[in-house]
Amino acid sequence: VYLAGFLGMKGEPRLQGRPHRLCGTAWQHLRSPKASMGGRHGENHRTLLNEGEEAEMETFGYKTHGFRRALCIAGYILSCGILLLVFYWKPAWDVWANCVPCDLQEADVVLLRTTDEFHMYSWKKVTWISLSSLDYIRRDSAVVADESSLLNRVVRKPDLKVRCIQVQKIRYAWDLAASRFQKVGVLEESHTCADIHVKFGSGLTSKERDTRKLICGPNTIEVEITPIWKLLVKEVLNLFYVFQLFSVCLWLAEDYIEYSVAIVLMSLLSMALTVYDLRKQSVKLHRLVESHNSVPVKVCRRQAGLQAMESRHLVPGDLLVLERGRLMLPCDAILISGVCIVNEGMLTGESIPVTKTCLPRDNGQQPWQASCADDYRRHVLFCGTQIIQAKGDGREPAKAVVLRTGFNTAKGDLVRSILYPKPMNFRLYRDAIRFLMFLIGIAGIGMVYTVCVFALNGEAAGEVVKKALDVITIAVPPALPAALTSGIIYTQRRLKRKGIFCISPQRINVCGQLNLICFDKTGTLTEDGLDLWGLVLAKGQSFQNACSFSPGSPVPWGPACGAMVSCHSLVLLDGQVQGDPLDLKMFEATHWEIEESKDDGELACAMIVKPGPKASHAPIRGMAILHQFPFSSALQRMSVIVQEFSGDHHIFMKGAPERVTHFCHPNSVPPSFTSQLQFYTSRGFRVIALAHKTLPAGMPAASLTREDVESNLTFLGFLILENRLKRETRPVLEELTAARIRNVMVTGDNIQTAITVAREAGMILPGSRVILVEASAQVGRPLASITWKLVEESKIDRCSGPEDRHSALGGGPPSGLGSSPFHFCMSGSSYEVITQSFGHLLPKLLLNGTVFARMSPAQKASLVQEFQKMDYFVGMCGDGANDCGVSGVFKLAALPTGPAVAPSPRSFPPTIPLLISIHSLDIPLPLLPPCPIHSWCPPSIAARPSPLPPQTYSAIFPSSPV
Repeated sequence: VYLAGFLGMKGEPRLQGRPHRLCGTAWQHLRSPKASMGGRHGENHRTLLNEGEEAEMETFGYKTHGFRRALCIAGYILSCGILLLVFYWKPAWDVWANCVPCDLQEADVVLLRTTDEFHMYSWKKVTWISLSSLDYIRRDSAVVADESSLLNRVVRKPDLKVRCIQVQKIRYAWDLAASRFQKVGVLEESHTCADIHVKFGSGLTSKERDTRKLICGPNTIEVEITPIWKLLVKEVLNLFYVFQLFSVCLWLAEDYIEYSVAIVLMSLLSMALTVYDLRKQSVKLHRLVESHNSVPVKVCRRQAGLQAMESRHLVPGDLLVLERGRLMLPCDAILISGVCIVNEGMLTGESIPVTKTCLPRDNGQQPWQASCADDYRRHVLFCGTQIIQAKGDGREPAKAVVLRTGFNTAKGDLVRSILYPKPMNFRLYRDAIRFLMFLIGIAGIGMVYTVCVFALNGEAAGEVVKKALDVITIAVPPALPAALTSGIIYTQRRLKRKGIFCISPQRINVCGQLNLICFDKTGTLTEDGLDLWGLVLAKGQSFQNACSFSPGSPVPWGPACGAMVSCHSLVLLDGQVQGDPLDLKMFEATHWEIEESKDDGELACAMIVKPGPKASHAPIRGMAILHQFPFSSALQRMSVIVQEFSGDHHIFMKGAPERVTHFCHPNSVPPSFTSQLQFYTSRGFRVIALAHKTLPAGMPAASLTREDVESNLTFLGFLILENRLKRETRPVLEELTAARIRNVMVTGDNIQTAITVAREAGMILPGSRVILVEASAQVGRPLASITWKLVEESKIDRCSGPEDRHSALGGGPPSGLGSSPFHFCMSGSSYEVITQSFGHLLPKLLLNGTVFARMSPAQKASLVQEFQKMDYFVGMCGDGANDCGVSGVFKLAALPTGPAVAPSPRSFPPTIPLLISIHSLDIPLPLLPPCPIHSWCPPSIAARPSPLPPQTYSAIFPSSPV
């Protein structure tokens, strides 16, 4: 009966009037569902869900077959539930046995398979949502006003029904036009900036809101407290515990009482501890998100005006009204008017205020995210973050359009990652499974031998079966799962006593294999705060002497002082100036003050800066910061538009020197720019470049785009900051090195500064050689280039003057390199070019790569993945939002706290600033053979004269194993 139900029968049933041949055997599906796609089972049997996203899945359509279903039920009964248990472990088999393949548009069951390396299966029933209860919807017209909206494409007419599936708390509706399931709890990404302002800037009508709520669902993040009996059943149905139950029953049948009782007690204790921990976590998570569903909000309704409601009733497209009081965001929203100050500590771990600006009224045809490029997050208010201050335009309050609701939001995604953690693929566990299968193979041989021996000796059939099965319980230890579970729980509690928390305890077993840690620099290896050292101004074609900051003396007035008082992201909260430590130090050195604007006109959203009592004399009474283009790690700069009181409009920019000069007029940048920058960065200073321009009279500042603002600037000079190592840094790195754990620096700062800090921290030991790898690819040229440069160790005191550095690419390095240790260093742009054009060089460079500077968050994540491909067990230690993107690469995230990483006290609630993550891949560590440079270098490079002699390359690429 089981085989008949599982394998099915051949036949020619007809679906929608056309022949549809069933697959003769389910073995074709067991091998690959891809064999059942395409024309064999209809054109739309298979599609992708969340295409291009991290949670991408394949979907396959199936229809329940009555006769197969009846045979399977009979199989459940006759097998005493064993078949049902097998289907519980293998959900794909359940679908293949009970259903027949069909088009997804006809399916009542959808089989899902992840597209990652695990290929995990699950299945979902298709449900229907009826809109017939909404009397105002006509069967021959659009359900919402926006005819291009997805909601108009998911409603089947004339019966006004929507086909849906719910996968990991996310609702997907069947798109009739695209023939695939699409998320419905989000605003369509295809909207342009102008669309969002025009279509949603006045709010939704009450009818449209009701329609959206019925299709998209409520704006809730509900985590049910799992009943204890469910947790217990799920734990008992684990394959190991089922095997344990089988073993105990067999031993009791052989009167093996004592050991059976011991195993039962150990298993019960293990299950009780596991269920207790799971129940405790379920209750905590429920309480954590419970308040999210009942936040009081105000929305603007078209034709109805302002309305107050609970956040559970919000839908994508609603217009939120953000008043001046503090508000915990219950959804993701796009700010379309005003300015908001937000605490994003819940998402980034940085408890400093973040300024959110409104979405520009761009008339381009690109989707709004593409038109805003890397800066789009500056317009998005994320769910779970707190609005500290909201300012509207003029007399109007700030407004935001709801972008995502429920589990589609940033907070919902975080909760889903806890509810549905990614599976593990550690080599340790795969090897354990292989060893277990080996033991089972040995047990199989033992069973055959036992049966033969006992049968030849004339033993009873029952006794032969018992002895044969007993061999399996001997070869495969039944107490293994209980022992592992007890050990993990004990280890987790020991770590907790030391202030270390792990969200995935199963990963603890592999933590001891960690052999490489990537460190951020600023705030992790160095102190969180910076001290201003001096100001180096550019005048004409040269730099002036450095102007040091003495305690208490203000910065003299000038364009550079104007940049320092205005080009920042500081805010005034409860009478205190708060923000990024670098901005705070820079602003405090000027002795100016910040005030809130009391104007109701153009300056309503502006921030006012005025000279304080101790500030140097200035010819102006103050300035208003009209608009900010905030700093981002990808752009490496920020700009502001300011207006002098009753005076001119100015543009100020600060950022990475290499980036700022790209927007400056070439004549304003002194020829000695590179040597002057290297002089300060090679001594460990943090260098910020300043630039400025005055807007022509009559130019409307409000309509300027970032491209208009950041052009034809005048280079002002360098702001020099001193960043000291934490006192714990060097001892910790020495301890890691003694444990044979490699240390790598991955930072967004200047490469020369990073090299100097690496020397001070002990990552680069005295006497070691530093080789700077520079790669470039010019637009329009097919070949990229790569060069090598030895960086000499500076032995000059920080206060001394600049000297000539070894920088000629064609010149050879100092003699005597020999076999001394060496370290590769490169910038993010060089890393990008090497990854794209010199992929075969990358593993060789990473083997001795120590400093990676000017790295964007995406490049940091890519670097960690490349290290993982070389079979490194990688940890990431960082303190801010720049490092949060890397955590998505890892499978384990631990959040330790301690004095070495304690954040400086601020007015926001304390957050944990250190993130450590571990992951491993199964690619074996390569053993590099002796490899001269010309044997693996591209022809375009090999043909060039080597900047370093052959003996240098022998030292760079030794033949010894890793």
